[in-house]
Amino acid sequence: MGCKLTFVDDILNRSFYKLGLLVGRNPGYFIIIPVLLTLLMVTGYQRINYEMDPEYLFSPVSGQGKYERRIVEEHFKVNYSHRFNVGRITRAGRFGRTIIVSKDNNTNMLRAEVWKELRQLDELVQNITVTLPNGETFTYKEECAKWEGQCFTNDILNLDKIIEEVERGDLNLTFPIMFNPVTWEAHAFPVYFGGSTVVDDTIVSVPAVQLVWFVKADTPLQIQRGAAWEDAFLDAVGVAEDTGRFKHISIARFASRTLDHELEKNTRTVVPFFSSTFILMGIFSIVTCMMADWVRSKPWLGLLGNISAVMATAAAFGCAIYLGISFIGINLAAPFLMIGIGIDDTFVMLAAWRRTSPKLPVPERMAIMLSEAAVSITITSVTDMLSFFIGIFSPFPSVQIFCMYSGLAVCFTFVWHLTFFSGCVAVSGYREKQNRHTMTFLKVLPESRARKEEKSWLYRAFCSGGIDIADPDNPIDNREHCIMAFFRDTMANILNNNAVKAFVIVIFLAYLAGAGYGVTNLKEGLERRKLSKVDSYSVEFFDREDLYYREFPYRIQVVISGEYNYSDPKIQDEVEQLTQSLENTSYISNSLYTESWLRTFVNYVSRNNDYLNVTIDNEADFIQNLRELWLFPANPFSLDVKFNEAGDRIVASRFLIQAINISGTNHEKEMVKVLRDVVAQSPLNASVFHPYFVFFDQFELVKPTSIQNLCYGALMMMITSFIFIPNILCSLWVAFSIISIEIGVVGYMALWDINLDSISMINLIMCIGFSVDFTAHICYAYMASKAKSPNERVSECLYSLGLPIVQGSFSTILGVVALLLADSYIFSVFFKMVFMVIFFGAMHGLFLLPVLLSLFGPGSCSKKHEDIKMSKVDKSFPHPYCIPHPQLVLNDQIFNGKNVGPNGVYKIYGDDKDLGIGTSGEDTSESSSNQSQRRQIGDNDRKYDLGWKRSSYGQNSSQFQPSGELDPYVLEADRAWMRQPYDDRRGADNYRRSRAASRDDDWVRPARKTSDAGPRREGTYRVMRAHSHHNLHRPRAPRRSNSHHNLEHLDYVAEMRFP
Repeated sequence: MGCKLTFVDDILNRSFYKLGLLVGRNPGYFIIIPVLLTLLMVTGYQRINYEMDPEYLFSPVSGQGKYERRIVEEHFKVNYSHRFNVGRITRAGRFGRTIIVSKDNNTNMLRAEVWKELRQLDELVQNITVTLPNGETFTYKEECAKWEGQCFTNDILNLDKIIEEVERGDLNLTFPIMFNPVTWEAHAFPVYFGGSTVVDDTIVSVPAVQLVWFVKADTPLQIQRGAAWEDAFLDAVGVAEDTGRFKHISIARFASRTLDHELEKNTRTVVPFFSSTFILMGIFSIVTCMMADWVRSKPWLGLLGNISAVMATAAAFGCAIYLGISFIGINLAAPFLMIGIGIDDTFVMLAAWRRTSPKLPVPERMAIMLSEAAVSITITSVTDMLSFFIGIFSPFPSVQIFCMYSGLAVCFTFVWHLTFFSGCVAVSGYREKQNRHTMTFLKVLPESRARKEEKSWLYRAFCSGGIDIADPDNPIDNREHCIMAFFRDTMANILNNNAVKAFVIVIFLAYLAGAGYGVTNLKEGLERRKLSKVDSYSVEFFDREDLYYREFPYRIQVVISGEYNYSDPKIQDEVEQLTQSLENTSYISNSLYTESWLRTFVNYVSRNNDYLNVTIDNEADFIQNLRELWLFPANPFSLDVKFNEAGDRIVASRFLIQAINISGTNHEKEMVKVLRDVVAQSPLNASVFHPYFVFFDQFELVKPTSIQNLCYGALMMMITSFIFIPNILCSLWVAFSIISIEIGVVGYMALWDINLDSISMINLIMCIGFSVDFTAHICYAYMASKAKSPNERVSECLYSLGLPIVQGSFSTILGVVALLLADSYIFSVFFKMVFMVIFFGAMHGLFLLPVLLSLFGPGSCSKKHEDIKMSKVDKSFPHPYCIPHPQLVLNDQIFNGKNVGPNGVYKIYGDDKDLGIGTSGEDTSESSSNQSQRRQIGDNDRKYDLGWKRSSYGQNSSQFQPSGELDPYVLEADRAWMRQPYDDRRGADNYRRSRAASRDDDWVRPARKTSDAGPRREGTYRVMRAHSHHNLHRPRAPRRSNSHHNLEHLDYVAEMRFP
């Protein structure tokens, strides 16, 4: 194994062995206490704090956008009640927004009938009556955001006074700004018109118009009232659209709480699938844990494994709520994952139980079961917990909260399986010990006894099971699992073919090429529309916004903090240089759309100084004239300059720039990065801000954070696997597999229309732990194999792990398949990424790793050992280091030349170690060492029969040494002992036979725990040759130690039957 640092493995084995004894002796306590703890923890749900704010969940905790917003709000706090300006807001506030397009064939909105219906829509919104829970009512006009005492209005609607002239072509609308010849209002068309067709600065057609209504949001009470108004707005506009109230216009609506509502709807969509998923997983686990033997079949334990996972998840969530952790809708994906993880542990534990000997007491079987399953279930649980705890350090609260809930759920699932589920296994063990039917709990006969007593085929098919206490090793009651044999024989032979190995490697290289192509095309950022359900009204709004309003999307604020002397030409030049630098980028429009109080004020004074007769050369005169001439209350520039308390110095100022032609999250990320770099290079203390920059920060952080988490996770998984499986090569292969699987997941998620965002980051973190499950145990099984050739190692590891990998893959995928039906991007991402990591992990474990290990693993470079021709008897025994004396079965069958019965074959038991994760194969109730040895014996039954048929009663032992064949292991001392007259040996045995007859006329049990036991028969009895004082004077044959080079002169352990 390389580095023999097995202290962790030893500690786990000893600890779990003691726990198994305790559970086996007192199963009731371990069942009742977890149930009571679950009920106690569930009471925490009454304290649940449901968090739905998208900004809080999907933006970085300490993002630069939030820092920039603090700067803006420190100097320029928005006043919704008296001085509201839509271009200078710092938060979304409370609003209702619509994008209107034409409903008929004429897409141009510049028509009188369209403008008439737009007026009707505005009146509908302004007349909405909102009723609060306390019975108070209000309308938009009472709660609207105001500028100098006037409600915020959509002044573009005043075009209805000239729209007929525009429609006839008598009046042209000039782009981008035009004064209304009737009202003398300045209409900024890019704010309202979307997708306009402009020819020579004249608007020809307008396919979309947007209208916005803002309400007050200065105080918590106003925010609450605004939320009620938004709900009424969405309902009223939705009813008008759905009922076809408007003949010429189609309305898409949106409000500040729309995404909150969509997150809540996403939560509701997945809840109905809890029951169906539990039923599906219950059926799968019941069917998987069943077998033809109705005593050793464990269908109810498969169902109880699901119940254990559900109880553990419910208790973990209650504990997290008690700890004060907010609950989010994404957490509802965790139960689906926990059921898959829980059923995997169920398979491992049941497989370990089936490898224990049924002849042992239940507490000892429990101890052996937990001891063997210790490393398997612990390493999977620890790696999953570590991967989730890595996510706790993510900058995104959504990732943090989900990982805290899921990490606790994995921990609770691990503990609940060791207690509650183990107690259930112990109870089932006592039922099995009494040979009771798994469904009816009535005592039944084993199949071998049922055949002897000539029971009906119905009884044998649906009632028989278990083992015969008188003949526990009867092959009829211990059959090999056909699927496990398929992996050992068929699958291993296929993978050991050189052409297949080359094909697997070619497929792997193609897989890497596809993943690499996907990585280069990976998009970043969480698009808002993906937070909504597919059939949500908001999706139509987002689609129209992306289609028509990407030419002038964002009004960006540039804030200069600190006391500067703006009368100084140097400072003025620096501000102007900063403004021009921003305007010169490809993301910002020209100076026509820039609002700069300094630029316009200086130009105004310089152009009109002849009649103004003012000076701005010193700071005092500059500030005085600025206040008097430029910052009067009706001018929006008055919102852009902040003075100190004395009013004699400027402590902060800002100007506005217009983003242009921004489309897609990658473009938005590049824009924010470039603008921040420009202001960082300025000598002024400047910063740029837009309310959406808080969300755009995830674009900057999600990629480096994901890479960091993947690197840390892979390193921690490698260290963890080395601690539990102390082999350097195994750890390196595990790290290779993790990197390969993660590259595949990242690459193919881009090809599956999944962006790199906080949602996919959660899954990438989770996938780190999942990718270890299969690969670590395949590597360990291959490294721990005692076989010499790579082909035999491949056969052994596939026999041990092929079936559980398939079972674990199917169980996990079945557990999350309901997420795909929820019709939500968030949950569909969970399904897609879990499916990919499980599928890629299974393919690595079943195909790639066995091939690579056989080519580059231990023994791959050494020369093949030449086969040594051995005697037929030696060939019959599977272990080359210990050749026990063959069992003598002397009865009528031998004399008559008939085939020897199944009990006439001597069984040898080795000491093979459990290779890794264990299997859920239902082939046997014996120990794992019995399985491999019995299998080889079964294959060679015919060889035994033919060999013994050629012998006759009373022949000397030369029959065991066929002439002409080399027997390198049997020495002269063996031959001398074997040539002793049979009668001499029989006399010594008769003495022991008389001693054995006095022991309740049954049989003398051997000192070895795994020795064979045969049935008691009339007229025959059986004597065991053992090391005791009854045969001290009997000549002893040499016995081989673990190496055929060292021989100890001890007795063979042999079993003989006499007629």
